[in-house]
Amino acid sequence: MKILKVIHGYPMLYNAGSEVYSQTICHGLVKKGHEVRVFTREEDAFRPDGDIRISYDDYVPEIVLHLVNNPRHRDRYRLAIIDQKFAELLDEYCPDIVHIGHLNHLSTSLVFEAKKRNIPVVYTLHDYWLMCPRGQFMQMHSADDNLWAACDGQENKKCATQCYARYFSGDKEELDQDIAYWKNWVERRMRHVKEVIEHVDLFISPAKYLKNRYEKDFGLPKDKSIYLDYGFDRSRMLGRKRAEVEPFTFGYIGTHIPAKGIHQLIEAFGKIKGDAILRIWGRDRGQDSRALRAIAKTLPVEKRNRIQWMPEYENQKIAVDVFSKTDAIVTPSVWVENSPLVIHEAQQSKVPVITANDGGMGEYVIDGVNGLTYEHRNVDALAQKMQVFVDDPLYARQLGEKGYAFSDDGEIPCIDQHIIDLEACYKELMQ
Repeated sequence: MKILKVIHGYPMLYNAGSEVYSQTICHGLVKKGHEVRVFTREEDAFRPDGDIRISYDDYVPEIVLHLVNNPRHRDRYRLAIIDQKFAELLDEYCPDIVHIGHLNHLSTSLVFEAKKRNIPVVYTLHDYWLMCPRGQFMQMHSADDNLWAACDGQENKKCATQCYARYFSGDKEELDQDIAYWKNWVERRMRHVKEVIEHVDLFISPAKYLKNRYEKDFGLPKDKSIYLDYGFDRSRMLGRKRAEVEPFTFGYIGTHIPAKGIHQLIEAFGKIKGDAILRIWGRDRGQDSRALRAIAKTLPVEKRNRIQWMPEYENQKIAVDVFSKTDAIVTPSVWVENSPLVIHEAQQSKVPVITANDGGMGEYVIDGVNGLTYEHRNVDALAQKMQVFVDDPLYARQLGEKGYAFSDDGEIPCIDQHIIDLEACYKELMQ
């Protein structure tokens, strides 16, 4: 098959979960003999919007990357120049299937271009972006100035006042006009997204929680909605060799953004007693990373000196570079994540995970079985679960040995079987 993968970023330029997963399936598809191209973005302010740069996957150069430049219009949900460049690629490449991973920073109406040409469209859901304009059901503003206010559901006016107030003029005399404008903007956006959904042939959710939420809260048709957990290159999780001489070490892997809850992890680490280390991996994000380091500096000296800031890592080397240097992984997200890759990766390497008892996090980590869970957003509860591992490292190892909870041998889903499952989806839609 000729497959066109669409994703809003591609490693190593962008290296978060949906991007890493997209690269993994591209590698798997090429291994099975399929031809794969990727339509993705970059942001180069010194080049025109919509400019296309051709590149190649760092590990599988047969994968051609079509990077569309979008440095100035990243907050739009549809963009004509990107639609045009995508249409040109469709006409030149003539793919058998389009598999979308995310359209944020690209254009939602890419789907229309594919359907004009009768090309089947598969869409893997990674977050709530289709039913929440900001993607995570977290409010940017709240009545009580809660920096991490959770949103209980999408409403046009609430979106305007709680999330898009950052675009208001600031003039109290114009407040009603600002609210009306952004309420209308959100309404149009949501109506458009519903139209996009009608043109997608199949939605894949990597967590049952996510599938159920889209169907229940957003009306996603059940007849084109399936559950399929991510697939992984399990060879990347080989080679973990944990040093016995170090104190118990907690690890965080991910992006340095507020939604990931690193600030709460630092606060919780400051509350635990005993000999422990916290290592935080991830690409430096400027002010956000500096702010996190500032939070760490508020801890007592003996605690702040035990927080180690680690560099970004290559996912292909995660076992040696990360898991060999940790005794437990903490996934402290303050947004309700659906199926974090790091949870699966840690489980494959027999590293126990501590995470919240909500969403896909609580779906894949079962308290007292293959890790520990705590009340979502509760720093004290997180600290208590971290303390359990510090006090009883053997218990932590025992939980880590369980691995993935939904297989007899504790193995996470392998990429080879995942590709077979995707091929079956593709072929059914192509009939």
